[in-house]
This record gives sequence, C-alpha cells and structure tokens, in this order.
Amino acid sequence: MGILKRYLIAGILVWVPLGVTFFIIKFLINLMDRTLLLLPAKYQPETLIGFTIPGLGVVLSVFVVLVTGMIAANLFGRQLVAIWESLLNRIPLVRSIYTGVKQVIETLFSTAGDSFRNVLLIQYPREGIYTLAFQTGKTVGEVQDKTGEEVVTVFVPTTPNPTSGFILIIPKKDTIKLDMAVDDGLKMVISLGVVVPEWDKAGAETLVESTKP
Repeated sequence: MGILKRYLIAGILVWVPLGVTFFIIKFLINLMDRTLLLLPAKYQPETLIGFTIPGLGVVLSVFVVLVTGMIAANLFGRQLVAIWESLLNRIPLVRSIYTGVKQVIETLFSTAGDSFRNVLLIQYPREGIYTLAFQTGKTVGEVQDKTGEEVVTVFVPTTPNPTSGFILIIPKKDTIKLDMAVDDGLKMVISLGVVVPEWDKAGAETLVESTKP
C-alpha cells in the first residue's frame, strides 16, 4: 500500500499541474477568440474558410495591441490619445475608473518605480507574527508628512488567491527586505506556504559585501 500511495502521489504531481495549466490556457484562448466577434460577420474566419481555428483570436488581439502601441508611440498618436482622454475625463464615472486603472497600469509597468519590485517581511497582524508583503510604492504627500517618519505602502495578499488582499502603510524601519523574487513570493502565497523558494545564504551575503563602498 505504501508503494501504491507513493506512485499515486507521483502521478498526481505530474497530471494535476498539467491539467490546471491546460484549462487556464484554454480559457484564455477562448476568451481572446471572442475578439473575432468584433469583425463583421462576412469577414469572420469561420465564414470565410468554413471552420473555426482555435487561437486565431490571440493573433488578432496581439496584432491590435501592437498596432495600437505603434500609433500611440509617435507624436500624432500621442495627440490622438490626449484628445481621447480629454473626452473621457468629461464623463464623471468613466473618468474615475479610467484614470484609476491607467495609473495602476502605468505604475506596474514602470521600470523606474518601486511597485512590486520587492518582497518584504512584516509583523502582522501583531508583533511576533510575520507575513509576506509586496512593496507597492513609497508613500508621499499628506500621509508621509503627518506620520512624521518614512513609511511605505505594501500589499498583503490573501491565500491561495493573491489577487485579493489589502494595503498597509507602515514605517520602512519595520519592514525586512527579502532576497526572493516577486514570482517566488507569489508562488509561496499561492501554495499556502508549501512551496518555499531556495535561498543561497552564502551567495546573498557575498553580494551584499560586494555592494558595500
């Protein structure tokens, strides 16, 4: 029975990740294939060739995003985007949603910012208990001024779904910066702490010593 149990677990470890990956990719492809419905009925591939080609919507989506980026990157395109955004900013509800989403996207894709660049260890919900958090930025403005000390904004994800969670504004001195990558931190959260990234302590200490003046 022990041998059968070991083989059964080994088989699960092979098939479950493959199955979950397959269904997630299939869901994303089916979702993006719906972009083909934006085309007039007579120009849709199913009408032209008589059958459906899975994944063609992915190609169309990538093409549309790429062309949009090429247009928006030049001077004329930036002027069009500015006009479009000025129109959206005149609509009360749309203005709030569009501006908020745009700021979040710009922050996440910025290479110069601190958003989701560091994995931190903080004491929460009380002293002596630690949890993983992701730094989302350096808090400035009114919060920084009224606290009287250097604080940072961190995102504490829930597990196993890291897309939900809450933010905390805590003193920077109360955070511990970890060497693990953001991807490894997310894996640890999703796996309920089962998947712990490897840490080369000697290598990390050598790197710290080499960066000292």
